[in-house]
Amino acid sequence: MRHHHAAVVIIGAGPVGITLAMDLAWRGISVIVAEARARDEPPSPKCNHVSARSMEIFRRLGVAQAVRNAGLPADFPNDISFRTTAIGREFARIPIPCRRDRYSARGGADTDWPTPEPPHRINQIFLEPILIDHATAMPGLILLNRTRVTGFTQDATGIVATAENPETGEAIEITGKYLIGCEGAQSPTRRAIGARFEGDAEISRTQSTYIRAPDLLGRMQAAAAWSNQILNPRRSANMFAIDGRETWLIHNYLRPGEDFSSLDRDGCIRAILGGDIPYHVIGQEDWIGRRLLANTFRDRRAFICGDAAHIWVPFAGYGMNAGIADAITLSWQLAAVLTGWAAPEILDAYMAERHPITEQVSRYAMNTAMALARQRAAIPADIEDDSSAGAAARAAFGATLVEINTAQFCCGGLNFGSYYDVSPIIAYDGEAPPTYTMDQFTPSTVPGCRTPHIWLPDGKSLYDALGPDFTLLRFDPSTDIVPILDAARVCGMKLAVLDVPRIAPYRENLVLSRPDQHIAWRGNHAPAHARELIDRVRGYRPRQEDFVH
Repeated sequence: MRHHHAAVVIIGAGPVGITLAMDLAWRGISVIVAEARARDEPPSPKCNHVSARSMEIFRRLGVAQAVRNAGLPADFPNDISFRTTAIGREFARIPIPCRRDRYSARGGADTDWPTPEPPHRINQIFLEPILIDHATAMPGLILLNRTRVTGFTQDATGIVATAENPETGEAIEITGKYLIGCEGAQSPTRRAIGARFEGDAEISRTQSTYIRAPDLLGRMQAAAAWSNQILNPRRSANMFAIDGRETWLIHNYLRPGEDFSSLDRDGCIRAILGGDIPYHVIGQEDWIGRRLLANTFRDRRAFICGDAAHIWVPFAGYGMNAGIADAITLSWQLAAVLTGWAAPEILDAYMAERHPITEQVSRYAMNTAMALARQRAAIPADIEDDSSAGAAARAAFGATLVEINTAQFCCGGLNFGSYYDVSPIIAYDGEAPPTYTMDQFTPSTVPGCRTPHIWLPDGKSLYDALGPDFTLLRFDPSTDIVPILDAARVCGMKLAVLDVPRIAPYRENLVLSRPDQHIAWRGNHAPAHARELIDRVRGYRPRQEDFVH
């Protein structure tokens, strides 16, 4: 039997699992990732979008530029195009900058993002190998391909996972302090920890086909687009450009009463493409859109992240990206415990923080899915007519679709507006965080909110200036912070200090930013009991009233 050991064992090397592994390794924690696939086995072309928040994480980990440079050609429009068929008439469009113009574009719905890293349209088949290559070059990170975990046990000191090579049957044992299942919606880890999915078991049905069609791009009447929303009386679909040349992913939305087994798949694709266009099927997948959240994300030393913990209809591109947010929240908390400066109780915050957020995001996604389903059911019968009535129908229908879809494709609210309002490791002060929608938010220093991004006077991003762990932002250099620094030092907690000119929306003299760029505390002076503040943010439970200023 082969044996491996690391502080943390991760099951699954998809984008969520490998990002979790990279962040732990970046924090100096040894980690093993067990992945059943071979190293050169490509992922399925599922996720098509990396959010701004995920790109911020990739920036910190040193892989953002490699991700940004991959995917569609640099000048390929990232627009959303609404068409009667792929080669038919376009009747609306949402402009989104191509990756060449991502940092400089201004004035559109998907520009002027308050971040050093705007979102990036890239398919998982390009993203995942970049992350894998970056991860395997990091010290302390081991990727075990062709390793299928078959079970695990845990006790008060650690976990023991049993695994096998699916080709040879070789037995493998992996030991560690903690284990995280990132194996997707069918997660064995979720079942092993006794968690169960709750929510809406079926919202929609979709038949996805990954095709190669070399002639398609040249036969399109309208300009190229990343997302091509096809709507006609026969079919409705979303067709994503994958390589910007000849490969496409078609999501064919089934109508009420349609069944996968009786679907004329070729007929559907031809109705979506709009003509007798040669194509080759690379892969297919039938799937049911659901809104399901696990009732727990943890059992003692075992956790779940990403699709193992929550699945929903993939609108707003927030399946994978919500999983990455899970991973980063759990990563810094695990690292804090393993390096000795946080109490084990800090890990209770993972479920307390991430479950409410995923509940919110899942409902945004479900509401968008239902709104679009209603529109697909109301496609004008004359939408393809070459007449004044047809033109009017296209204009009106297109305006409605642009209004609905702009929020999900330009979703600044989901990126920057979400907050933690019931966390045991945040010192709240009584002010409620501002509400947000899918596309709108108000930057805020209310504890639990994202640390608002600003550009510093030297042109540097605030996020590039933050320390790797907690950072105390000081907006008045005369403010005495010695009590806070002494309390952190006594506890062994690394605390960076950054003096920053006062820039809106920052009002207070002091803001304590967590490793995941959420605000843990704010005030105009050090609290009377600074040690109790530090104890709270590192997992101990002092009294809330000690932090009100």
